[in-house]
Amino acid sequence: MKQNDGSTLYLVDGSNYLYRAFYAIGELSSSKGFPTNAVFGFTNMLLKLLREREPLYVGVVFDVKGPTFRHETYADYKATRKPIPDALIPQISVTKEIIKALGIAVLEMQGLEADDIIGTLAKSWASQGFNVVVVSSDKDLLQIVSERICVLDTMRDKCYDAKAVEERFGVPPCLVADVLALMGDTTDNIPGVPGIGQKTAKKLICEFGSLENLLKRVDDVKPPRLQEAIIKNANQARMSYELVRIRTDVGIDVGVETIRRTKEDKAKLLELFRELEFYSLLPKLEFEASKSRGRWIRIEDRRMLELCIDHIREKGICVLDTIPSGLQPVGARILGMVIGIPEMGLWYLPSTVLDDGGWFLLRDVLSDESISKTGHDLKFTHILLKSYGGEIKGEEFDTMIASYVLNPSRRGFDLAELSLEFMGVPFSDTEKETKRICSTGVEGDDLDSALIDSTSRKVEIILQLRTVLEEKLKQNGLYELFRDIEMPLVNVLADMEYHGVLLDVELLTRMSLELEDLLNRSMERIYRLAGERFNVNSPKQLQRILFDKLGLPRGRKTKGGYSTDVEVLTSLAISYELPAEILAYRSLMKLKTTYVDVLPQLVNPKTGRIHTSYNQAVTATGRLSSSNPNLQNIPVRTVEGKRIRRAFIAPEEWWLVSADYSQIELRILAHLSGDKSLIHSFISGEDIHTRTASNLFGVFPEMVDESMRRQAKVINFGIIYGMSPFGLSKELHISKEQAQRYIDEYFSKYEGVKRYIEETLDRARKLGYVQTLFGRRRFLPEINADNASVRQFAERTAINTPIQGTAADIIKIAMIRIARRLKEENLKSKMIMQVHDELVFEVPEAEKDTMTKLVKEEMEHVVNLEVPLRVEIGYGRNWDEAHP
Repeated sequence: MKQNDGSTLYLVDGSNYLYRAFYAIGELSSSKGFPTNAVFGFTNMLLKLLREREPLYVGVVFDVKGPTFRHETYADYKATRKPIPDALIPQISVTKEIIKALGIAVLEMQGLEADDIIGTLAKSWASQGFNVVVVSSDKDLLQIVSERICVLDTMRDKCYDAKAVEERFGVPPCLVADVLALMGDTTDNIPGVPGIGQKTAKKLICEFGSLENLLKRVDDVKPPRLQEAIIKNANQARMSYELVRIRTDVGIDVGVETIRRTKEDKAKLLELFRELEFYSLLPKLEFEASKSRGRWIRIEDRRMLELCIDHIREKGICVLDTIPSGLQPVGARILGMVIGIPEMGLWYLPSTVLDDGGWFLLRDVLSDESISKTGHDLKFTHILLKSYGGEIKGEEFDTMIASYVLNPSRRGFDLAELSLEFMGVPFSDTEKETKRICSTGVEGDDLDSALIDSTSRKVEIILQLRTVLEEKLKQNGLYELFRDIEMPLVNVLADMEYHGVLLDVELLTRMSLELEDLLNRSMERIYRLAGERFNVNSPKQLQRILFDKLGLPRGRKTKGGYSTDVEVLTSLAISYELPAEILAYRSLMKLKTTYVDVLPQLVNPKTGRIHTSYNQAVTATGRLSSSNPNLQNIPVRTVEGKRIRRAFIAPEEWWLVSADYSQIELRILAHLSGDKSLIHSFISGEDIHTRTASNLFGVFPEMVDESMRRQAKVINFGIIYGMSPFGLSKELHISKEQAQRYIDEYFSKYEGVKRYIEETLDRARKLGYVQTLFGRRRFLPEINADNASVRQFAERTAINTPIQGTAADIIKIAMIRIARRLKEENLKSKMIMQVHDELVFEVPEAEKDTMTKLVKEEMEHVVNLEVPLRVEIGYGRNWDEAHP
C-alpha cells in the first residue's frame, strides 16, 4: 500500500529493528571480518518499506545509551538485559550512515527512549491532522494507537489499528499499558505482579476497567490467591505502570518538515554498500545502470565482419558475449553476439550474418591461439559454440572464475556485484532476463535494441573488469592457480557437459513403480507401529505420534515443537522401531522424488542424454559441484542408490570406466602434517584404518575386527573435519568422555597431525585465511570471533580446507591432463562425470586397456607427495558396475 501524498508520516523504531535483525540473521560478516548481520537486515527492511510505501515523510528513531527518567523511578530498570553485543556496537553507526544516505532523518535524544520520542511526535502530528504509521514490532507501542496512529509490524506483515489491538490484548489501546503493568516484562526487568501472565492480566483489566480501578476494588478479585498477590504487589504494579507507559508529552519540538525525505546520496550509498559487500541489495536501490561510452556497431554483412576480425587480430584480444535462445546452452541457438575490442568499440553480430557464411570467419578467430578471449561465465559460451562446430582456443580470461579464485567464500559472482566491488561502478546485469526473453523465440534481426544495449554494457564492464582482476590475482599470488588450473578446466567441463551421459529411462520407470510399492509397504508398517493412520510427511503429526502418544524421549526443541529431523530420529532408532522405519521411508522417498522420477525429465530430447551442469564457482573449498542433476548426492552403498547408478549407462559396445582416488584426503594429511606414522603406513601399503584401530585399541593389526576398523575410520576422517568429542560421541554412539579418550589417544600416536592442526590454526588466526598446497586461499574472518560456536566452526574449516582444497586441486589438474592427452592421442574416449574423488569415462571397446593405463598414470602422478597417490579403476556397462 503506497501512501505518498504527504498526509501520512512514518516513524521507524530503529533500535527495535536493529536488535531484531541482529538476532534474526545470526552471524554475517564481510570478507574483512566486519560484522554486518544487523545492518544488512535493517537495510533490507528499510528498503522494502521505501519501495512498497514510497513515503514522502519518514524518520528513524533510536535509543541513546545512558539512563532515562525510568531509571530514576526504578534503579533496576533493564538491569537484567545483557550488555549490547560486541558485534552489534560497530554496526549502529554504519546503519545510521545508510539511513542518512537514503535521505532519511535520524531522530534521537539523550535521556529519552525511542518509544517516548515516537509517542510524543506521533500524538503531536496526529493532532495536526496527519496520519502516523509507527513501524515497529514492539508491543509496548500498541498503547499509542488511535484514530490517526497505527503500528505497522513488518515482520508479521500486519498493521495494528484500534480494532486489531483489541483483538490481540482484549482491551482498547488506552488500556494496553494497564495489561502490560500487571504482566511485567522480564526483558526490561519490569516486575509486574508475580504469577500474573497475559491471559489473566487481560481478564482483570476487562473486568475492572483499569489498573487503578482493580487496585481500588481488589477485595472483589477471585480467587483469594490472586487477590493476595495483587494486594502484596500493589505498589509494584503502579511502578510497573509508570515504567511501561509511553510518554506522549516529553516536550520535543520537531516539525513535520524535519522528516521530509531528501535526495539519496548515491555516491555515499555506493561507498557503504561496496565496503559492507551488500551486492545483493544493489538492484533494490535502482541505481542508474552504467552506460556504454560509445554506441555498438551493427555488423551488416560479411565485409563488415571481416573489418571487425581485422581489428581483433590487430589488438590480439576480444571480449565475447552471446545472446542465446534459451537458458540451457546445450541445444540453444546463438541469436546474436556482442564483441568488444579495446579502442575499437563494441560490435553487434546478428545471427543472420553468422548464418550467411560469417560463422566460418568467426570460427578461425576463436581457434586462433594468439588471440586472448575474455568473458563472464565462458563455459556457457563454450558449450553454445560447440553446437556450431566451433571451439575457443588460446588464452582465456573469465571474470567470474577470477573473482572466485580471489575469494571463493563470497556470496555471489554476478557481474553487477563484481562491477560494484572492484570498480565502484553500479551496473544492472540483465543477463538472466535477456536469456528469458530470447527463449520466447525472437530471432537475430528481431532482437530489441534494449537487449543488445544491455549485452553491450556487459561486454564493456567485462573488458574493464579483466584489467582490475588480473592485477589483483598477481598481487595476491593467485594468478598461476587461475591460469594453470581454473581456466584450462573451463573447456574440460564444457566438453563434459556438452557430451552428457546416457540414461536408461526404462530402468528408472520400473524402479519408480517398485519404490512406490516399497513406500506403501513402509507406510503400512509405520501405521501399524504407530497404532493409527496419519500423515507421515507432517512434522506436527509425527511429533504427536512419537512424543505425545508413544512417549518417546524428546530431543531438540524448535519453534514448531520438538524436532523430528534425521539427527533426532537416528538417535531414537537405536532403541525404537518406529523412528527406524520412518528413516527408511524418508530415504526411499528422497531417492524417488530427487532422482528416480526427476532424472528422466532431465534427458535432453535432442541428444537423448543428461547434461549436468558443473559449477566451478560455488564451493569455498575449490571442489566442483553439480546441478540438474546433482550427481554428488547419489548414494553409493545403499541398494537403491546402486540401482540409480545402474541407470547411467554406456552406449552399445562401449564401456564406462571409473577411476577413484583411494583415501586421497588422508594421504594429503600425511603429506601436510609430515607425520611419520601416517607416512609409513601409506608407503608400506598398510590399511590406514586398521593401523589406526590397532593404535587406538592396543591390539595387533590382525586382531582388528570390522567394528574396530569402522570406529577408526570415523576418527580418521573426523580429525580431518575437526570433529569435536561431542560430534564423535554422537557419530559412534559412545560417551563424550570415551570420545575424548579416543581423540587424545589418536594425537598421542600421530603427533605430527596434532602439530599440523595447531600450526594451521595459529597461521589462520594471524593471516585470516588458509591455503592449499597449490596456493588456493579461503578467507576465515570468523576465526577470531567472540562467539564460541562461530569461532569453532571457522577453526574446523581452517583444519579441513587445506586438505579438501588440495584434493580438489589435484583432481582438477588430473582432469586437465587427461583431457589434453585424449586430444593429443586422438582417442574417442570421453570424460563424462566427476563426482567427489571419482572420474567416469565413456570408452570404446578398443580403447579400454589404453584408457585404464592412461587414466591411472595421470591421476597418480599429478603431484609428488611424501606418500604415493593411489587410484582404483573399474569398468562396466553401467556406472554401478564400473565403480571400483
